[in-house]
Amino acid sequence: MIESIARLVQAVGQKHADSRVNVFAVEVKSLQDNTLTLAGRVLEQGNLAELIAAITREAPNVHVDASGVRVLRQPQARNLYVNTNLTSVHAGPSWLAETYSHVLFGDALEPLDESGRWIFARQPDGYLVWVYKPFLTESAPPVATHIVLAPLAEMRAEPNANAPVVSRTYCGTRVQVGAIQGEWAHIAAHMAGWLPCANLLEAAPQPPATRVERILAHAPRMMGTPYLWGGTSGNGIDCSGFARLVHAWAGIKIPRDADMQCAAAAPVQAPYQPGDLFFFGERDSTRKITHVGVSLGGWKMIHSSRGRNGVYVDDVQERPDLRDIFVCAGSFVRA
Repeated sequence: MIESIARLVQAVGQKHADSRVNVFAVEVKSLQDNTLTLAGRVLEQGNLAELIAAITREAPNVHVDASGVRVLRQPQARNLYVNTNLTSVHAGPSWLAETYSHVLFGDALEPLDESGRWIFARQPDGYLVWVYKPFLTESAPPVATHIVLAPLAEMRAEPNANAPVVSRTYCGTRVQVGAIQGEWAHIAAHMAGWLPCANLLEAAPQPPATRVERILAHAPRMMGTPYLWGGTSGNGIDCSGFARLVHAWAGIKIPRDADMQCAAAAPVQAPYQPGDLFFFGERDSTRKITHVGVSLGGWKMIHSSRGRNGVYVDDVQERPDLRDIFVCAGSFVRA
C-alpha cells in the first residue's frame, strides 16, 4: 500500500515539476494504523488539496495527516520591493547559484521562505527566485510615471551633463518624474537624480496601434548590448529578456523565458507583422523552445543571441542556423 501511495505522490508531483513556477516536494513518512503521514512543502494550498484528493480516491479508508507539509503561499500575502537599481536573482540562496534573471528597482516580490540573508520569492508572473534580502524593502516605490529607455543612464546631481553622477538606472525601470528643467527630468527611484528626458518614456497604458510603434521605435536602442544569460539590462541581456523588455516599453507584460512566451502568445502565420515573436528550438536542449526574436516585419528580426554576442538584426531566411531551427511564431501585440 505505502509503495503505491508513494508512486501516486510522485505522479501528482510530476504535474508541478517545473521548478521555475512550482514547488512540490512531498514524501510519505509513514503509514500506521490507517494514518498516512506526509512531509515536505508545496507552493499552493490547492496543490496539497489535489494530492489529498488523489490519495483518498486511491485509498478511501486511509486518513491523511498532512500537517507536516508546509504551504508556502499564504492567503494574506505581502510584497517586498527591490530597493537597488539592479540585482540578479538565483536558483538557490547564494551568489554562486545559477542566475535566473535580474530585477530592477521597484519590482515586487512575494516572499515565501528565507535562508540566511536570502529570500525565496515569487515574482508577479509566477517565476520563483532567490534574491539577496538586503536589497529588498517593505516600502512600496513611488507611483511610476515613466519607464527608462536607455540601456543604462547616468543619474546626475543637477540637470546638466557636467554635474556629478550619483548613480545609474537601467532600461525598463519604472520611475516617478517630478520637476522638469529644460531637457532634464528629476526622477525618484532607488536614489533621486536627474536624467535627460530623451531617456524616458511615459508609462501610461497604450492603445494597440501605438504598441507596435513603440517596439519599432525603441528596440534598436539596445543594438550592440552584449548577450548575458539571465540578463535584462544594458549590462547584458538574453533573448527572452530582450523580448520582454521591448514589450514592457509597449505596456505589455509577457512571461520571462522563451518557452513560456511561446506557450502564452497567440499563434500567428506568415506574412509576419512587426512585433510578432519568432521561436526557435536548438537540437541539444531538452526544451522545445530555446530562443526568441522580435520581428521587424517579414522574416527580419531583432534579437539577442550568443552567436552574435548581443542584440543585432538578422534575416531568418538568410541564416541557415536560424532558418533550420525555426519552430513557430506568436504575438502579444496584434489586436
